[in-house]
Amino acid sequence: MKTKLAVLASVAALSSGSLASAGEVEVLHWWTSGGEAASVNYLKEKLGEAGVSWTDFAVAGGGGENAMTVLKSRAISGNPPTAAQIKGPSIQEWGNLGFLASIDSVAKSNDWDNLLPGVVSEVMKYKGEYVAAPVNVHRVNWLWANPEVFRKAGATIPTTWDDFMVQAQKIKDAGMIALAHGGQAWQDATVFEAVVLGVGGPGYYRKAFVELDADAINSATTVKVFETFGKLRGFIDSNSPGRDWNVATSMVINGEAGMQIMGDWAKGEFKVAGKHVGTDFVCVASPGSSGSFTFNVDSFAFFSQSDAEKAKAQGVMAGEILGVDFQRVFNLNKGSIPARLGMARDEFDSCAHDSMDAFVSSSQTGGLVPSFAHGMAVSEAVSGAIYDTATNFFNSKTSAKEGAAQLVKAINAAR
Repeated sequence: MKTKLAVLASVAALSSGSLASAGEVEVLHWWTSGGEAASVNYLKEKLGEAGVSWTDFAVAGGGGENAMTVLKSRAISGNPPTAAQIKGPSIQEWGNLGFLASIDSVAKSNDWDNLLPGVVSEVMKYKGEYVAAPVNVHRVNWLWANPEVFRKAGATIPTTWDDFMVQAQKIKDAGMIALAHGGQAWQDATVFEAVVLGVGGPGYYRKAFVELDADAINSATTVKVFETFGKLRGFIDSNSPGRDWNVATSMVINGEAGMQIMGDWAKGEFKVAGKHVGTDFVCVASPGSSGSFTFNVDSFAFFSQSDAEKAKAQGVMAGEILGVDFQRVFNLNKGSIPARLGMARDEFDSCAHDSMDAFVSSSQTGGLVPSFAHGMAVSEAVSGAIYDTATNFFNSKTSAKEGAAQLVKAINAAR
């Protein structure tokens, strides 16, 4: 165990000798479930060791919509938190509004450009300077399954969407819930995204939902996506509306449901429940997406502070986030993989190894794409349009052609 003096000395070294004085950070985030809470508490502990006090500003809501509403209110009133959980294009939007603080001196002294993959580091910068620090890389396109449920139903883990329908029907016929799902807009969008990737492939995904190519959006492939997405309505239970994602995960953990389509933060819930990969649960790429990787990079953006001590504390926080120790413990708890390159793999499980391998391989084959369901691919306005279309379709009897047409209209209006 390092002494406080040693920790302070190491932070000072990481931060060019100027950031190790005590201070305070108020941190807005939405990590409130078991695995997430354990992860963020570790960062709080690390900062405490470095003499920085942490004021927790947690706003529940798995997709972060509630947190962003609160953040906007605080920022507009001239009282932003020290740091907030923001990601993707939203970092640029906050930068354009003039709210963000540069942490480039910390990044340069710690060689972040070489520690981070390019696809991660560029997202953390505004006008060439770091204004945010990444804590992890999530793979979103995962299917989590309870092998005992599959054994009871005589089903096998599906690898394509056509096969999913067959295996899900077996589970349903056996009297169990095939797909654990929470009827919230961001969860609907997460499943919709998995269908987009599995039906259309990464090329279509990128064209339609990253580049917003009109021909790709208004195509037969989009209609096929909605057809597949609509079929999933028949495999969820009637209590789905309003259910939190981690409650849906517990259904798989407890054997009430066979599968859940959710990012790798779900693994943190299995871990907290004392479950083991390969025996109690399995993780496979969502149907049709084994060679692809939809990434979601969680990060903390830093807001400009008039108080010098708070500004120094920001630097300490930024330095700790990319430290080897924090990256290891945080991601083991969270279910994600480290944002920092060159980390030892020995403590990570097979799901994490698969994720690390897929991240590297997909970046070389064109299968690495940003998650539009988790704020990494498009503006907040366009993301909201996709959310609304997906959730309205899923919770109605709208036809696939109507759903596709509504998506075209919604994206055009939001651009």
